[in-house]
Amino acid sequence: MQASRLLDRSCSAVGPGTWKLCPLPGPAMIHSLFLINSSGDIFLEKHWKSVVSRSVCDYFFEAQERASEAENVPPVIPTPHHFLLSVYRHKIFFVAVIQTEVPPLFVIEFLHRVVDTFQDYFGVCSEVVIKDNVVVVYEVLEEMLDNGFPLATESNILKELIKPPTILRTVVNTITGSTNVGEQLPTGQLSVVPWRRTGVKYTNNEAYFDVIEEIDAIIEKSGSTITAEIQGVIDACVKLTGMPDLTLSFMNPRLLDDVSFHPCVRFKRWESERILSFIPPDGNFRLLSYHVSAQNLVAIPVYVKHNISFRDSSLGRFEITIGPKQTMGKMVEGVMVTSQMPKGVLNMTLTPSQGTHTFDPVTKLLSWDVGKINPQKLPSLKGTMSLQAGASKPDENPTINLQFKIQQMAISGLKVNRLDMYGEKYKPFKGIKYMTKAGKFQVRT
Repeated sequence: MQASRLLDRSCSAVGPGTWKLCPLPGPAMIHSLFLINSSGDIFLEKHWKSVVSRSVCDYFFEAQERASEAENVPPVIPTPHHFLLSVYRHKIFFVAVIQTEVPPLFVIEFLHRVVDTFQDYFGVCSEVVIKDNVVVVYEVLEEMLDNGFPLATESNILKELIKPPTILRTVVNTITGSTNVGEQLPTGQLSVVPWRRTGVKYTNNEAYFDVIEEIDAIIEKSGSTITAEIQGVIDACVKLTGMPDLTLSFMNPRLLDDVSFHPCVRFKRWESERILSFIPPDGNFRLLSYHVSAQNLVAIPVYVKHNISFRDSSLGRFEITIGPKQTMGKMVEGVMVTSQMPKGVLNMTLTPSQGTHTFDPVTKLLSWDVGKINPQKLPSLKGTMSLQAGASKPDENPTINLQFKIQQMAISGLKVNRLDMYGEKYKPFKGIKYMTKAGKFQVRT
């Protein structure tokens, strides 16, 4: 067994920890992993200890049938002899099987790491891509878990252990019978910064950070906000030579009260000074994620004026207008409106002032692709609804769901103050981008 497998990394609240020798793990934490597509087919399975029968997934399929949507399947499902923990991403369920009680968020976080790793390796994470690269997938999973316990989950380390697939490498492997497994232990695996490999060199040194915020909101019929919260992340693309030490400061760091950091961040410095200090991984990584739920800090960037009425048993009126609000002059773009109409609606005759719309008389789903919002000429969709003859008036009006994005704006007001580099003498290119987009944004009518 490799020496690295005897080492455990202790990352406590004081930031990156120290290496220590630990005993080999006992009973496996994660026994098996099943990948299930949206049709309910198990298209890949991996076992680290004894083989767990596929029949254990029957409990998962039962829960899936009871759930109205894929996102509503319970993340933890107890069975007589196992626990099933799952995440749903890219139309695939990643289901881990464990036999003893463990912190569920630990396993769920590992499953998210698996998905992120596949996306990093193959560009996209889909059933087709996973099947096409099944050998590499098994090799990566073998390194990510050792005896059922997480081992190497950093992308930089994994890429040195298992080379990402390329067309040339695939052809050579087919002819020579070789594999993508690296011949040497990654240089970073035994260092105090295991997320960064040594000897990194670039011709162009650059560090780019994307502040991306997703707003979830429910707006009442009157226009008042029932609930609103922001899920934010700072994604980084750092390509710097050597071993740079970065500090990132904010104009208003007190906004960040519910924060999750990458292991590279020195937590003690953040607690005392509200400054992010870190030796970055090489390449793409998520520096931090945060959550803003205080209602007074969440601005609603769009409003919807609506008039939806079912006047008699055969006819209804439908009017909606969308406009920007609190966007600091930034353009609202990529606007998409969807609404699930009542079953009694047979058809809709609508006229949009801009964009295109469709109504599916079978699923009763109305979609309106608005595009950009011009504040001088607000987009509107107006027309009539044909209702089923003799049917009773619908009990409630439909809910309007919105998708949109706003470039160069963080809706929480978060702003990066400055980015400094220490430990290296060159001057890198630096850039910060902001973006706000809608998560689950609903307007009740």
